[in-house]
Amino acid sequence: MPFLNALRWIERSLLVTIFLSMVALYFTSVVTREIGGTFASQFAWIEEAVRLLNLFLVFLALGLALERGKHVGVDTFRDRLPGHLRRAILKCIDAIGLVFSLYVAWLGLSLVRFVLSTGQSSPTLGIPMGLVYCAPVAGFLLLSLRYGLSLFGVIDRFSAREETV
Repeated sequence: MPFLNALRWIERSLLVTIFLSMVALYFTSVVTREIGGTFASQFAWIEEAVRLLNLFLVFLALGLALERGKHVGVDTFRDRLPGHLRRAILKCIDAIGLVFSLYVAWLGLSLVRFVLSTGQSSPTLGIPMGLVYCAPVAGFLLLSLRYGLSLFGVIDRFSAREETV
């Protein structure tokens, strides 16, 4: 499926870019504190930027982690069930996950609107705090997409987990 392959490539590229940016920023922060003296205070924004990038890194990785079977789950009982009952349980898991993820994304969107309406901004970066709350919205939308694709049989996230273990 070309759309899903493109989405995976975009997600992986974005996650790698965010992670490498975090490493570079934090390295710069450490170096400026060690050799910068009073000049280092001009780089106080780096710590906040790294924290915010970490939020986006975690939430944007939700969908890929689910698809690859990297989410924590208790599967001992589930894996011992007969085939027809196991398939029904897996569909229920995907349906509940889809509904829950969409609900959390909807709640997150409400929170984004509320925080943007308050006019709050981050202390050192000065960006609107409502943009920070977009991370869970995007992450749970990507998660709900993966749950939906698994529910309708486009991807098989459970066999992917078994192959990579």
